[in-house]
Parts: sequence; C-alpha cells; structure tokens
Amino acid sequence: MKKNILSVLLFCFIFSSEIYAFSGLDENKMKAVQEEMGLSVNKPEFDTESFSRKYRKITKDGAVMQAMELMNTVNIAKYSYNALMGNNLTEKPFKIEFKNLSEINPEYASFDALGWQKKDVLYIYINEKHRNAPPEAIAALLSHEAIHQDKLASLNEETYAWTLEAAVWMKLIEKNPNVEKNPSSLVSRENMLKKLFVKGDYTNKYIKKAVYTNPGYKKLPTRSPGFEDEDL
Repeated sequence: MKKNILSVLLFCFIFSSEIYAFSGLDENKMKAVQEEMGLSVNKPEFDTESFSRKYRKITKDGAVMQAMELMNTVNIAKYSYNALMGNNLTEKPFKIEFKNLSEINPEYASFDALGWQKKDVLYIYINEKHRNAPPEAIAALLSHEAIHQDKLASLNEETYAWTLEAAVWMKLIEKNPNVEKNPSSLVSRENMLKKLFVKGDYTNKYIKKAVYTNPGYKKLPTRSPGFEDEDL
C-alpha cells in the first residue's frame, strides 16, 4: 500500500509569529499585500466554529482544522488525511495540538513536531512556534506525521514521510506560490524539502541522504513494520 501511495506521489506531484499591521488598507488591498508577502489570506477568515463538529475528536485548534481542510483538497494528501480521521492502525482519530515540546523533554525543544502514542491513541504535538505558520505548511507537516502510526520508527519510514511531506507542500503551493516567501521557520523547512525533492528529480535520492545523516535519527533501525523492504 505504501508503494502505491508513492506512485501517486510521483504523478500527482507557514504568516509567521510576527504581527503585521495593515492600517489604512481596504479589505481587497490588504489581501493583495498579504499575498505579495506570502502570508495566508484565509486564516483570518477561517470559520473554526463551522468545522468544530467535524474535527471535534481530533483538535480544538482552528489552524489545525484549516490545514486538514487543505489536505482534503489534494489527492496526494488523502491517505494522511484519512489516517488522521481514524483510518489508521489504531482505528481511532489522531489527537493534534500545538505544544511547548520542551515540556515533554528538553531535547525536543527544537523539533517541529512530535508523534506520540498513549495506549491506543495517537497524538501529534506541533511545536507551538509554528502556531501562526501558513496552513499549507502545517498541512504538509501533518501529512508526514500521519505516516507514523505506531511506536516503531525507522529510517525507511522517515524517508517515506519526508518525501510525502515535500510532495504535498509542492502541490499545495501551486495554488498559493507566494506562501514560499513567508518568513516562518516551518516554511523554511518545507522549502528545504522541496529543494531536495526537485534536486533528486522528484525522487527521494537526496531526502534519503538527509534522513540517514540526521543526528536525531542515529538510533533508528533501517526498517520498521510496513517499511521492511521499501526501495523508496
């Protein structure tokens, strides 16, 4: 199934925490300025209340809801979207929230996100510094994290997740290319993955090298369940 998803991936090929003031601009001009700066023009208008019932088992955060709605608009992210909604190894929806990751462990302070499992419930904790990242960047990150559905990770699994994240990011920014200019650190991450993906001619060639040399993954085995013999 993972290989089929990657086949789709090959074919289908963050508004920072800084507050910007647009005094004296009408609504249309404000949107134009925001677009030029690569900022999300949708987040301020996103109606969290209307989606709260749909995502009540997953999150209370409007930024997460908006990211998931974006995931649901592109085929390449549908597997991850469905996994977050409950179609995963636990058969239960993920729980997603922004969190100060250093509260879990000081070593996690710089992590962009952290997957966690408590009993039979899967959690995704997104670094709180990314709360105001563009929804496209959060959606790409969640597409990655949804791949991790048990406590057994591997280099193969991370390579697959990173590659999927890059492909989802590329697909989402087709509709809003200016978001690449956003100063968010999460956008910087996504642009880095995009660069590696393109450099590898839309394969995992350079992403795999980045994963295998990442010091955070030095203790991971090469394979894990579902990723035993993946030639990604």
